[in-house]
Amino acid sequence: MSSRTKILIILMLFLVCGTMLFGETYGERTAANLKAKGWNPSLIVILISALPIVELRGSIPVAIAVLGMPWQQAVALSILGNMLPIPFLLLFLEWVLKMISHFPWGKKFSDWIYHRTRKKGKVVERYEAIGLTIFVGIPLPMTGGWTGSLAAKIFGIPFVKSLLCIFIGVLLAAVIVTSLTLLGTTIF
Repeated sequence: MSSRTKILIILMLFLVCGTMLFGETYGERTAANLKAKGWNPSLIVILISALPIVELRGSIPVAIAVLGMPWQQAVALSILGNMLPIPFLLLFLEWVLKMISHFPWGKKFSDWIYHRTRKKGKVVERYEAIGLTIFVGIPLPMTGGWTGSLAAKIFGIPFVKSLLCIFIGVLLAAVIVTSLTLLGTTIF
């Protein structure tokens, strides 16, 4: 393994650990600041859950712990927000990545995201629809609806089937994250 690869791995581990350790504090501060500025708490939850990487892993704990929402409302808004970008990603993500790959930085990014998704998406490749559901449903960093959409495109899963599998995966992730949040455990 080259020294450059080792450095990249160490940086990625640092970023993942830093996100897991400090991400909630940042999310809490952001939600509290937006609420203080008069933003509707429901809109805050929808926006947080629509963000890549964070998705509902971040929005459910913030909604319950910071914004004081009942868990049922937090889950419903988080699922809605998490699913909002998915149809657009399934339809246009491949086109966007092709467009930005005309630029040197875009080519590097596209190649990296395809390689990473292919590597992480072995379960999707092997089990297709069920694999996609599991991939999206296990709430770990770099899994979720956004990455699941890319995996669905890479592995050629049809639009309707992808949308249904991602939705079921989002429901599964919501159950897990809500349970952990109500038990007082945070995962993101």
